[in-house]
Amino acid sequence: MTNTNPEHILELHRLQKEYFSTGATRGLAFRKQMLRRLLSAIKQWEKPLYEALWTDLHKSEQEAFLTEVSLVTGEIRNHLRHLSGWARTKCKTTPVQMFPSRSRIVTEPLGNALIIAPWNYPFQLLINPLVGAISAGCTAMLKPSPYVPNVSRVIEEMISATFEERYIAVVQGNREVNAQLLDLRWDIIFFTGSPALGRTVMAAAAKNLTPVVLELGGKSPCFITADADLKLAAKRLAWGKALNAGQTCIAPDYVLIDKKIRDAFVEEYQHQIHALLGEDPQQSGFFVRLVNDKAFERVASYISGPDVSGNVLGGKTDAATRYIEPSIVLDPAPDSPVMTTEIFGPVLPVCSYDTLDDAIAFVNGREKPLALYFFGKLQDGKDVVRRTSSGGACINDTIMHVVNEKVPFGGVGNSGMGHYHGKLSFDAFSHERAVIITPRRIDLPFRYMPYKLYRLFRHIL
Repeated sequence: MTNTNPEHILELHRLQKEYFSTGATRGLAFRKQMLRRLLSAIKQWEKPLYEALWTDLHKSEQEAFLTEVSLVTGEIRNHLRHLSGWARTKCKTTPVQMFPSRSRIVTEPLGNALIIAPWNYPFQLLINPLVGAISAGCTAMLKPSPYVPNVSRVIEEMISATFEERYIAVVQGNREVNAQLLDLRWDIIFFTGSPALGRTVMAAAAKNLTPVVLELGGKSPCFITADADLKLAAKRLAWGKALNAGQTCIAPDYVLIDKKIRDAFVEEYQHQIHALLGEDPQQSGFFVRLVNDKAFERVASYISGPDVSGNVLGGKTDAATRYIEPSIVLDPAPDSPVMTTEIFGPVLPVCSYDTLDDAIAFVNGREKPLALYFFGKLQDGKDVVRRTSSGGACINDTIMHVVNEKVPFGGVGNSGMGHYHGKLSFDAFSHERAVIITPRRIDLPFRYMPYKLYRLFRHIL
């Protein structure tokens, strides 16, 4: 994928600033029209998008629809249904000392938005934030990942055929392009990626005090207690880990399990993997490949190093097709690479614990994760959620909290800041502006020097 010309990026940035300043993007009718136009474009470009996702990631049409397209189209429809209410001026009560003034909250767009997306869900994680930007009334510069060149090309073609560049534009390229984009002044930056790159984005934004939404990642733990439904836990964990070959920011990254049931769980997990993907997952049409050779080598090292020797179940790899078999690493050392780095692949460490308190202490001793999962009794799950911190959590499930647009999606601490989905996407690209309306005919003297009636109003307040 060729880098977008630096001069063209500067020109697009100038055009979008000028266009936003005209006020053209602010009208409610315009925003709804643009959302409908985006929805129509997705339907038109759906087939080329599926083909590109298969080429870049070996992602099936079914998985692409469920995890990419349907989430975006559902988000658009939700915004179309509720945008009028979200954007409406809100009346607020006014304290007595402000009589006869009235108080209002007016929601306005932040302005020119930069949206940078990763490669693992390259369509959903770029276009879903765009829905919020359009809904709020912003312009947007979109930067897809160079690691999925076919998907990025389709997105650029779709956007350029649908919107004027002065309103929404796509720029392509590597980290040099990212650096140029981050060096420009924006009104909001929405970034999805690794915590390491998130720090770079935040440092760049700090130069201009630009607000940021950072959707990062981390090692999301999964607790399994002795009284868990092992078949259910294994099935839902196998699905959560097999989805996109584990290349999901909220994939279960490692399991903390009561040592009494470890072996039974491992056997059931392997059975459920085969139920999902067949006896040879390499032949499945529903199992994604690692995105590039670098990612393949990194994930493959987790199941081939001397520190995990003899503790790996599975482990088959094929470098030519970047295939890694869904694998288990039994009780790896806490300081081993597989336990200190976000895996982002189909490798699942299974770590035994003596008591649930030990497992909670282990999680709390590390960076706050983007997701946390628990399998066992509901009350124990609530207790684990209460005693830990994470961006989101599921009790007796995995992944599914991302589906409901009525609950926030986002990280905490090292796993990110800010939330989106549903109204929160609208809020992320908006500013709530306080407006006080005071009539001209009534002008009470108590607030003016020399503060007449001070004693009376002090008594009232």
